[in-house]
Amino acid sequence: MSSPSINTLGQLKASGYQSKSVKEEIRDNLIKSISEEKNVFDKIRGYEDTVIPEFESSLLAKHNILFLGLRGQAKTMMARMMVKLLDEYMPAIEGAELFDDPLAPITRFGKETIAQKGDDTPIVWIHREQRYVEKLATPDVSVADLVGDLDPIKAATQKLTYADERVIHFGMIPRAHRCIFVINELPDLQARIQVALFNILQEGDIQIRGFNIRLPVDVQFVFTANPEDYTNRGSIVTPLKDRIESQILTHYPKSTEISKVITKQEAQIDAALKEKLQSSDLIDNLIEEIAFAARESEYVDQKSGVSARLTISAYELLHSVAERRMLLNKEGRTYLRVADIVGIVPAINGKIELVYEGEQEGSHNVSLFLLGKAIRKQFEQIFPDPEKLKKQKDGINPYADIVTWFNKGNEVNILQNLSKQDYQATLNKVDGLSAMVDYIAPEAESDYKYLLMEFALHGLAEYSQLSKQVVDSRSTFKDLVGSMFNMDDFNPEEEELY
Repeated sequence: MSSPSINTLGQLKASGYQSKSVKEEIRDNLIKSISEEKNVFDKIRGYEDTVIPEFESSLLAKHNILFLGLRGQAKTMMARMMVKLLDEYMPAIEGAELFDDPLAPITRFGKETIAQKGDDTPIVWIHREQRYVEKLATPDVSVADLVGDLDPIKAATQKLTYADERVIHFGMIPRAHRCIFVINELPDLQARIQVALFNILQEGDIQIRGFNIRLPVDVQFVFTANPEDYTNRGSIVTPLKDRIESQILTHYPKSTEISKVITKQEAQIDAALKEKLQSSDLIDNLIEEIAFAARESEYVDQKSGVSARLTISAYELLHSVAERRMLLNKEGRTYLRVADIVGIVPAINGKIELVYEGEQEGSHNVSLFLLGKAIRKQFEQIFPDPEKLKKQKDGINPYADIVTWFNKGNEVNILQNLSKQDYQATLNKVDGLSAMVDYIAPEAESDYKYLLMEFALHGLAEYSQLSKQVVDSRSTFKDLVGSMFNMDDFNPEEEELY
């Protein structure tokens, strides 16, 4: 509700405005959205049949909510999108320290103002964006920060005694009266601070320094937590969990298709750059498969999870790697390559928590290992299984000429910053590579064909048909057996995990 012409309490009463709690407000607007088939949480992907139904049911039940899930599962995003379920504008008493309801004030200031001015009490209109409060829980958060404390400066300047409730400085929760209040990483709050929330959640009021006041704050609480926090950094005390009515488990995308939608939706890539860089489903799928491989890897701590921010950062960096190559070669347009994906390792490092074995291998090697897993997974979606073909005594083996060419001592170096002409010339050197791609994908247009040619070399290396070494921005492909016996060229620090 909003009306610039309504500026006093009397006008508000005459308009027929009725007070309701923030939870009732959210419930009413959610009912309206569902009835009109509007999706309030339209930016949340992959939760349509799992998290969102539970979330909406909890809001309809007017529950406080705890989102429990690993990092990067859109917990905070869902909380922030709740703002759309608030009325666009809300009336409040002008000058009140809290968003005091003109029809049901809770502060001394609000009550005294109405007692003095009656229907002439001035009101202001608060936009819904101002009614969202978010706090990251850290070990140094105090009860005074959340609930409030006595303010000696206020007492001195206004010449008030400490027995006067006007010396109270309200904390974040009272200031979120008639708002949505979110506490992220709840287990990081010290246990004694969590205890201070008991009365607020159960009775809806606050107590400050023993003051005999009842301040019935009206707040929709949303908490987020990571299951890992229960053991590594703290825990949610049992009585607090008991007072949070709904606990909702979140999860990672269950398919690469959903994951791709999320990545493209969240990645910040300049529109002009998108016009110059042409991607393909193969490249997009590889980015997502890296995250899926990490969530199954023995080198990665699965309790910590692998955030969706990994693929988002990797997708952004992938475009920048290709853009740099394009600028160096003074090309107006380019096609994303597998070599560009080798350049996204910095976006993977730091996004994954390694177990002991992973730490021993090193984050760089683990990132390359995950990339290899993603390549293998995608290779089997496009090309025939080299291992099965190798066992067949009869029939066509499309990889035979390629492997034979490398067995003769030939090698290929694919540099990340090769121009389009040099890139194509390098791939054309390999006997049978172009013919193999024509056999597998006869309809492939030129740029995509060369991408498949490069990808085939990476895939054959994953199936131990070729040897591959990745050093800085160069990928070198050789004969597998020859590389094993040529110890003069062998450098264990340059070998990939796989």
